[in-house]
Amino acid sequence: MDSQRSLLVIALAFVSLLLWQAWQTDHAPKPVTPVTEQSTTTSAGSADLQLSSSGTSAQAAAPVATQQVITVSTDVLKVQIDTKGGDIVDLTLPAFTLTKDSDQPYQLMRKLNGFEYVAQSGLLADGPDDKRNSGRPVYSVAQTNYQLANGEQQIVVPLTFNHNGLEIEKRYIFTAGKYDVRVEYLLKNTTAQTKLVQSYQHLVQTIDNGKSSSMMMPIYRGGAFSTSDKRYEKYTFEDMQETNLAQSTKGGWVAMLEHYFVAAWVPEKTADNQLYSLVNNGNGIVGVKGPELTIPAGESLTIASTFYAGPKDQDNLAAIADGLDLTVDYGFLWFISQPLFWLLTLIQGFVSNWGVAIIIITLIVKGVMYPLTKVQYESMAKMRNLKPKIDELQARYKDDRQKMGPAMMELYRKEKVNPMGGCLPMLVQMPIFLALYWVFVESVELRQAPFMLWIQDLSTQDPYYVLPVLFGISMFVMQKLQPMTVTDPMQQKIMLWMPVVFSVFFLWFPSGLVLYWLVSNLISLAQMLYIYRGMEKKGLYTKA
Repeated sequence: MDSQRSLLVIALAFVSLLLWQAWQTDHAPKPVTPVTEQSTTTSAGSADLQLSSSGTSAQAAAPVATQQVITVSTDVLKVQIDTKGGDIVDLTLPAFTLTKDSDQPYQLMRKLNGFEYVAQSGLLADGPDDKRNSGRPVYSVAQTNYQLANGEQQIVVPLTFNHNGLEIEKRYIFTAGKYDVRVEYLLKNTTAQTKLVQSYQHLVQTIDNGKSSSMMMPIYRGGAFSTSDKRYEKYTFEDMQETNLAQSTKGGWVAMLEHYFVAAWVPEKTADNQLYSLVNNGNGIVGVKGPELTIPAGESLTIASTFYAGPKDQDNLAAIADGLDLTVDYGFLWFISQPLFWLLTLIQGFVSNWGVAIIIITLIVKGVMYPLTKVQYESMAKMRNLKPKIDELQARYKDDRQKMGPAMMELYRKEKVNPMGGCLPMLVQMPIFLALYWVFVESVELRQAPFMLWIQDLSTQDPYYVLPVLFGISMFVMQKLQPMTVTDPMQQKIMLWMPVVFSVFFLWFPSGLVLYWLVSNLISLAQMLYIYRGMEKKGLYTKA
């Protein structure tokens, strides 16, 4: 196999991979029949879990307090909590703007007409959230606005409720500079009987059929979970519509992903938990139930979990729960992407510019790959030198392919040329290129990161398409410098049009990724000229 054909096959494989990923996103199998209303409850031992995203109770009960929304503001979070259920119904991230030129903070969770994305939690069995009891409780609060003052490290937001002698204090504990919030239930049984409680936490999001990704940028939006057996598993809205998730695990977590951001519930790591999913009124629900716990008469109990809502910061996520950092989904090449991301962030720490860091990591990768690149270009040059002899053999044995094969192999052996020499180095390099692709697509650190001049956001496409055009020109020049060994006219035309095709594809790619490919091509050009010049001096290569 000659090198031009290898390049064509690998390039088409790369494009096919992207197209397949886009197809998986856009055309996943849909359920034959929708989940009915009866599917909105699930067994919880002796109790049923009410999964009402609208907060409607199963039986009417007079509220013990006025339903209202309280606001909590820290340096990194602004959260609205509905006193009915104590649910998080709105959450914005002040450190992240909606777009590069916008002053509007990024709204991760919201409850609007026709769409909702909220975080709910409660107590089942003898708790107030069980549908056999009073339904969702309306908590009492001392104030409706909480603000983290300068110098303060924590805000504690207490919500109180008394349910049939079970005194409940639901606490949200916010910490300065952190996106993870500790959620506690402080329970006291003031009755003469034993109380049974079971906590649950889940995320509710409207299933929107609108596509949030392009063909070349398949961006996932949906659920995910982790168990003791599976550190990270996606659970799409289509999966929720087809089958209810039901997993028992020690620890674990559930999450909803939205490109650079994630919301997750992380229960106690040592507890025996149950993960579940449902579809209710067009909303996808993914959650976790804790074990059933008893509270003897006159005794107290504390149940705690962690709620995270913020950017996919791998270090912070890894510290919160095992596998939560894998929501930064690098795909099947994660073991290559993770060290490359570590190196990229290390470089950026010195140069303070992600664009410059991309250029430097490209230099490093191409430098490490130089021995393979040298083998590749030398093999291509040798194959070109052999072309007259190959043409002669093909003419001699054009009617006898059984003899032509051994004759070609003998020629390669005699001239000490490996016909696969130009292909194998490229195959070795492709996983690195693909791994870097996912680093640039998935890393929140590159979101709205400026480079220079007109490139002010490396996570979005080049607004003036300069980088894709320059990439196409560099690819065309590389083709002209490479020895052309492809003889089939159709393949020659395909090779000729490849720079144009890739330039069109790259119009919608993140500018950071196109910058990497452009710099990689320029380095390859320099390496190619250096290698061929050395071979010319030794008489091993002759220009066309």
